[in-house]
Parts: sequence; structure tokens; C-alpha cells
Amino acid sequence: MKSQYHFNFEELIVYQKAIEYDELVHKQLNNFTKIEDYRLSFQFARVADSVAFNIAEGSGSSDAGFLNYLKIARDSSRECVAATTKVYLRNYITYKESGNNRSLLVEINKMLSALMKHLKDKNT
Repeated sequence: MKSQYHFNFEELIVYQKAIEYDELVHKQLNNFTKIEDYRLSFQFARVADSVAFNIAEGSGSSDAGFLNYLKIARDSSRECVAATTKVYLRNYITYKESGNNRSLLVEINKMLSALMKHLKDKNT
């Protein structure tokens, strides 16, 4: 979805992948029971949101500031791995869905690491 009003970070593929992952998670949350709405699903939604939010927020900072936000985004993506494991073990998502989540998270992690390396190399 490209608006005539857009921001440069929206062109980052890692940001687009983070949004894709976030939307995937939010669709999966429909399978949760009411009691999980206030525990695991809230945490899963929050951490899935955090990846894209930190990329967006940090993009307006200096390279050093952006690097810190990218680290937080990467940490959040790893927390998503734990959340994916928990929701799979509790039978809220299938093995295939868990694999799809993990595949996208691996891709996001690699992209975040590459962007972080680029920023570090650029400033040395």
C-alpha cells in the first residue's frame, strides 16, 4: 500500500517483512481462547508489533540511534520465536503455521543483521 504520503523507512524490505509477519500473527490470534486474550495473545501481539514499530521509530535517528532501535527490533523478533513455540505447544497454531512464522522470522533476523552491519561499516 503506497500512499502519496510515505516515509523512507516504508521502502525498507525488512520493514515490509515485519509488517507482513505482524499481520500474520494477528490473523492467528483469532484462534485463541478468551482466557488467552489477556495473557499469551496480548504478549504475542505486542512483541510482533514491536519489530516494525522499532524499525520505523529508529529510522529518523542518527545511524547510531537507528542501530539501537534495530537491535531492539531484532530482540523482539527473537521473542517472537519463543511466542511462536508457546502458541504451537498450546495448539493455537498448526505445525505448518509455526514453520511459516519461523521462516519469516529467520528472514527478518537476517535482514536486520545485514542492515545493522551496513550501518556499522558505514561509520567505521
